[in-house]
Amino acid sequence: MSVQTITKENFEALVLQSDRTVLVDFWAPWCGPCRMVSPVVDEIAAERSDITVGKVNVDEQPELAMQFGVMNIPTLLVFKGGQVANKAVGARPKEELLKLLD
Repeated sequence: MSVQTITKENFEALVLQSDRTVLVDFWAPWCGPCRMVSPVVDEIAAERSDITVGKVNVDEQPELAMQFGVMNIPTLLVFKGGQVANKAVGARPKEELLKLLD
């Protein structure tokens, strides 16, 4: 499945009301570690058809970043049943990101 662009307009439908596990990557184009994590997040999206993967550009969606207390990027949040179930801050290897989903 492809990566969804998440905005404040579609956040509730794509993340909070989803019946699937959702991995959300909070990032910005100027962030070096974000650019390192982005292809890994894309790989996970391509490999895992059982989850939804989305990205939130914090420059364009500061309200969502504030709502979830995102102070550093990249921040990856895992939502299950509309609630934050797991969190990772900073660039992480793929294996660690996959563990967040379990």
